[in-house]
Amino acid sequence: MAINTTNIQAAITAKIAAEDSSVSALDLLRYETAADRYGVAQYYTSAAALPTASSALEGMIALVMTNAADSGNALYLCTGTEWFEMQDLDSAAPYSFQGSNFGYVSGGGPPSVNVIEKFPFATDANATDVGDLTVARWGVAGQSSTLSGYTSGGYGTSNSNIIDKFPFASDGNASDVGDLTEVRYGLVGQSSENNGYASGGINFTFSPIRVNIIDKFPFSTDANATDVGDLTQGTYTPAGQNSTTHGYASGGANTNLPVTTFNNIEKFPFAADANATDVGDLTVARFGPAGQSSTDNGYTSGGGAPAVSNVIDKFPFAADVNATDVGDLSQVRNFAAGQSSTNNGYTSGGAPAYNTIDKFPFSSDANATDVGDLTTTRTRLAGQQY
Repeated sequence: MAINTTNIQAAITAKIAAEDSSVSALDLLRYETAADRYGVAQYYTSAAALPTASSALEGMIALVMTNAADSGNALYLCTGTEWFEMQDLDSAAPYSFQGSNFGYVSGGGPPSVNVIEKFPFATDANATDVGDLTVARWGVAGQSSTLSGYTSGGYGTSNSNIIDKFPFASDGNASDVGDLTEVRYGLVGQSSENNGYASGGINFTFSPIRVNIIDKFPFSTDANATDVGDLTQGTYTPAGQNSTTHGYASGGANTNLPVTTFNNIEKFPFAADANATDVGDLTVARFGPAGQSSTDNGYTSGGGAPAVSNVIDKFPFAADVNATDVGDLSQVRNFAAGQSSTNNGYTSGGAPAYNTIDKFPFSSDANATDVGDLTTTRTRLAGQQY
C-alpha cells in the first residue's frame, strides 16, 4: 500500500502549529524530528540562523530552540517573504496547584505505615504501592510541588518534625530533606508555586497542647522550615486548600476538654509571611475533614462534628464568604486525605476504616462516587497530586 507523505506532512504541520506554551521542549523536538524527515520543518539554534525567506520556502515551519531558558525559543512560519513567529515558547504556562496525572496518599494508620500510593486521574482505578516514607507515621500533612510530593510531621513512635520528599517522575522511596520548626501531628499542608506550608497540629510538649504555627519550606532546595505566621487559633486536623495566592485551613478542633470543633475558614497570603485571617464559615463545624481545590473554589469534605459527616462544602477564592453544601461523599468519614485534579476533587481513605477513593466534579455541584480503592484501609494520611 502506498503512503501519502503529503498527508503526513499536513498532519505534522498542524500538530506543531496547534501547540501552545505548555508543550514540552522534548515533544517539540520529537515533532521537529518527524517534520524534518518529511521536509516540512527544520530546527535552528537561533532566529538569525533561519534561511532567507523565499517563495521556495513558503509554508515551511521552523523550530528555534536556543537551549536557553526564556530566551528566543519559538515556532516560525515562512510566508514566502518573511519568517512569521507563530508561537513564543518562552511564555510559561501559569502555575496550577491541581494535578493532571496522579493522586497520591502517604503515611497513615493505625498502626503507623510508611506506604506511598498513587492512583490515576485519567481513569477510575485502584491505587498501587509505589514507595515508602523514611519513617512510618500518621497524622501527617501533604504538600505538592510540580516535581515532588512532600509529607511533613506526624506521629510514629513519637511526634515528628520530618519533611520527606518523593519524586513524581518515577516510583521511588522518599528522602528526609528537612525539619519543621516544631514536632507535631494532626497538622495540614498547603502549597504555593515555590513553597510548602504546614499549619496547625499538636505538640505535647506545650500547654495547652495545640499549636497555631504556619511553617514554610522551599521547593527549590532541601531545607528546614521557618515559622512565618500563625493561624487565628491552635487547630487540630483542619482541611487544607490552595488558591494561586493564598493557603487556607478550614474546620478542625481544639484538644483540651471540653473538645470544641471549629467551622472557621482561614486564609494566609503566599506573597508575604503573615498571620491567617478568619474569612468565613463552613456549613458544619467539624474536625478531620479532607481538603480539595479547583482553580476557583476550595472544598471541605467529610469530618467529625462530632458525629461523622459526608458533607462536601464549597467556598469561593474570589471573595471572603461562607461555604455552601454542594454534595455528599459516598460514605460518612473523617481523617481522610484530599487530592485535586484539574477537573475533580478526590477523598481517599479515612475513619473508621476505609480504603475508598471518592471523586466529585468541580464543574458542577454533585455527590461523589466511589471510583477505586487504596491498597489498605487507613486514616490520618496525607494527600498529594501531580
